[in-house]
Formats: sequence, structure tokens, C-alpha cells
Amino acid sequence: MPAKENQSNGFSGNQNPSKDIEYRNLGGMKVTAIGLGCLPMVGYYGGKYEKKDMIALIRRAYDQGVTLFDTAEVYGPYTSEEWVGEAVAPFRDKVKIETKFGFGVEEGQPTALNSQPAHIRRAVEGSLKRLHTDYIDLLYQHRVDPKVPMEEVAGVVKDLMQEGKVLHWGLSEASSRSIRRAHAVCPLSAVQSEYAIWWREPETKIFPTLQELGIGFVPYCPLGRAFLTGIIHENSRFQKGDRRYNLPQFQPEALKHNMPLVYLVQEWAKRKGVTPAQFALIWMLSRKPWIVPIPGTTNPIHLDDFLGASSVRLTPYEMEEFDAAYAQIDLMGHRADPFTESQIDK
Repeated sequence: MPAKENQSNGFSGNQNPSKDIEYRNLGGMKVTAIGLGCLPMVGYYGGKYEKKDMIALIRRAYDQGVTLFDTAEVYGPYTSEEWVGEAVAPFRDKVKIETKFGFGVEEGQPTALNSQPAHIRRAVEGSLKRLHTDYIDLLYQHRVDPKVPMEEVAGVVKDLMQEGKVLHWGLSEASSRSIRRAHAVCPLSAVQSEYAIWWREPETKIFPTLQELGIGFVPYCPLGRAFLTGIIHENSRFQKGDRRYNLPQFQPEALKHNMPLVYLVQEWAKRKGVTPAQFALIWMLSRKPWIVPIPGTTNPIHLDDFLGASSVRLTPYEMEEFDAAYAQIDLMGHRADPFTESQIDK
């Protein structure tokens, strides 16, 4: 449904989103099939954005029916949580906020893993304050900390849930083994990982486990950090300050090599009467009923675009046909730089 004209505060107060919006279940938590990732708003891909504009963007998403908003203490750090908290305050009880702990932000070490029990509690208290709320709908361990047994982490979160500060919990970039260990202590509602048409490792790495245990999946970067939308081409270059600057997939040789995938997405988008961004999400939403992508943006036009993917799906035959064409494309470049990769649970 079209966005309503923004009021002075960027919030039109619509509390009756379109009836054709699909809802999905993340391990007992009901959310819209597409959520909003709130990391790009703090300049993750370069640029500096005004607080009032980003709050207006979050409220615009809500006006169009979105009920899941993703953030983390390390985004900024802190800025994203503060903006999300202020933005959703007028309708807090009608949306779900997911945030994350797992980096040493409170200790001044935002790139170091830290899931020590005392740190988890400090992080959660900070998040609650910044989000202007007394409960977190879905709390993730941002990265598995090899120094802290998963059972210990799950035990702390279980206590936080019993205290009413956390309603659901999940893991991010976790292996199947870690997922099982955590779930045995305190059932997980969701696992978040990078996943997109050009990065499909989760399908073999964790999907069977998620399916077996009834855990939802929340993919970040579902649009391939904008590569799949077609606005990036072989001559695109990225500056320091843009996350893509040192990622293997976005180096000049890889961009040129991977353009056939962009052309395939564009071909299918035209066939389905949608935009490339919408097709990238439609492909994902068609694969499993427990997948809830969280594309991020700073642009109202892009937001309106990808939310248009809500009602179109691929048939099983179309999925097979697309995958057959995809299998013929050779892709170059890993999704992460070496340091980031070193913190991903294997």
C-alpha cells in the first residue's frame, strides 16, 4: 500500500497496515515477512545521515506495515539503538525490536568478542535504556564467543527471559553445533546470518538444523549490499568508510566477473513484473516460510521499493528454473574480509 504523506514528525499514525501483508513466525514471534535493518543509518556504507530523517524512515516503514526492526549496541556504537528507540516509541507495543550483544562495546573494545555473563547483563541494561523500553523482543548473541561456553551464554539469557527483560533470543553467524547447544538450554527463536542469491552457504550449513528445531531465519544483506539491485556495476568503486571498500566481492575484478548474476536477476525481475530489489527478496521469501529478511536502507524510495516484494512469490517450478540458470554462473569473491571471517563461528 502507498506510504501516507509524512506528518511533521514523520509518523502518520497508521495502525491498520494493508491486509495483504504477510506475517511469518520466528520461533513463536509473529512478524511481517520483511523487516527493516537499521545499520546503514549510522553510515555503515558511507555518508552521514540526520537523526530526524532516519526516524522518519523507520516510522515510514511502520506506516507501511513493517513490524520488525533490527539494531545492535555496536551499530554506531549506540546510535542505531537510540534512533530506533525514539522512532518506535509512539507504537512500541505494536512492533518487535531485535538487538544484539557480543562485542566489547561497554569495555571500549567494540571489535573484540565478549559474551562474559557480566558483560551480557551490562549490554542488555544499556540496550533497554537506549531503546526506551523495559523488554527486548528478540536478543541475539552477535557473534559466538569461543571463550565462553554456549551453555553459559544460554543460561544468562534464560535468566533475563525469566526476569521479563528478554522475550525471545537467537544467535548470529552461528554454526549448527552452536545452535544445537544453545537451543538445548534455552530454545532459540531465530538465527541471523548473511544470506542472498549470491551467498547461499546457510542453505547447507544451518538450514537443516533450523528446519528440524523449528527456528526462524533472519537474513541480513539480502540484497547483496545493493549489488543485486543493479545500481552497482563493474565500474563501481568504493571509498574508505564504506563497508564494501575491502570486501572481496566488491573488488574491481570480482564486480566485473559477477555481473552475469545481476543480468539474470534483472531478466527474472522483468519476467515477474517487479524490480530487481523486489525479486531478490521474492526469491528468498519463496524458499522457506520461516525466512524473514531485514534489508536496510537510508532512502525512502528504496524502502518503498523493497517493501513491494510482500505479495509476489515464485512457484516451485520457477525456483528450479532460476536455480538451474544460477548454477551456470561462476561467482568470484568471498563475502567477508579476513578479520570479519575470523570471528564467524565454524
